[in-house]
Amino acid sequence: MSHTVAISATKVEGFRQATSKVPEVTAIFWIIKILTTGMGETTSDFLVRQIDPPIAVGIGAIFLIASLAVQFFTPGYNAWKYWQAVVMVSVFGTMAADVLHVGFGVPYWISTTFFAASLLAIFGAWYWSERTLSIHSIYTKRREFFYWATVLTTFALGTAAGDMTASSLGMGYLLSGALFAAVIAVPAIAYWKMGLPEIPAFWFAYIVTRPLGASFADWMGVSQVRGGLDWGTGPVSLVLAILICIFVGYSTHSSRRAPHGRPQSVASQYSEPSF
Repeated sequence: MSHTVAISATKVEGFRQATSKVPEVTAIFWIIKILTTGMGETTSDFLVRQIDPPIAVGIGAIFLIASLAVQFFTPGYNAWKYWQAVVMVSVFGTMAADVLHVGFGVPYWISTTFFAASLLAIFGAWYWSERTLSIHSIYTKRREFFYWATVLTTFALGTAAGDMTASSLGMGYLLSGALFAAVIAVPAIAYWKMGLPEIPAFWFAYIVTRPLGASFADWMGVSQVRGGLDWGTGPVSLVLAILICIFVGYSTHSSRRAPHGRPQSVASQYSEPSF
């Protein structure tokens, strides 16, 4: 009887891994995530300076909806479609945060507080509905909806927080990047050395990747008058896009060589971790 139950549990876990719509959390995952945050920041800045801002935001919204629709209707995980959606979330999330400040004059500390409260509300609704916030459990449409709502809000929150430290607090982009590089080490150390549960550690780090990547991308792209290297937001966006393609291609190639078609991380051994 116990052997039959074990086999059934293994089959269920295998099905969940096969139908999960998000990648395993590996070093490559974090590299690509940080690259997308930087690309979203500089691409958004480039577009609103080349195109009338309302039109740029409208175009961003259209591409975001299209990329998410492709992601939602794709069975299982597809690296290219998933990361395309993340890139568009990054671009539009940046625009959403910038619209509040530039378009409506909302101070960064207020928009940061607003997006933080929105994120907590989404987490609350997600946990109340599903009893888990684990990204290893994204195998239903409802959980996928909660996941992408969370991702979009984390990008907007990270944008507002990064701009607040760089502009409102006068730290500049390079120092802001260094600050968030130190902050992102907190959940890693707490997870490995202090027993912080996996789920809050993951989402803590996930949120911080946004201002981390965006701060360094801004530093490379903006003019020297604004404390940057003046490489231009367009060239920086292009280089980041190429790097993203390289790492996504590498991850796709690696997953095809791995057993069962997807790389296994230590964290993926636990299908329903509790929060």
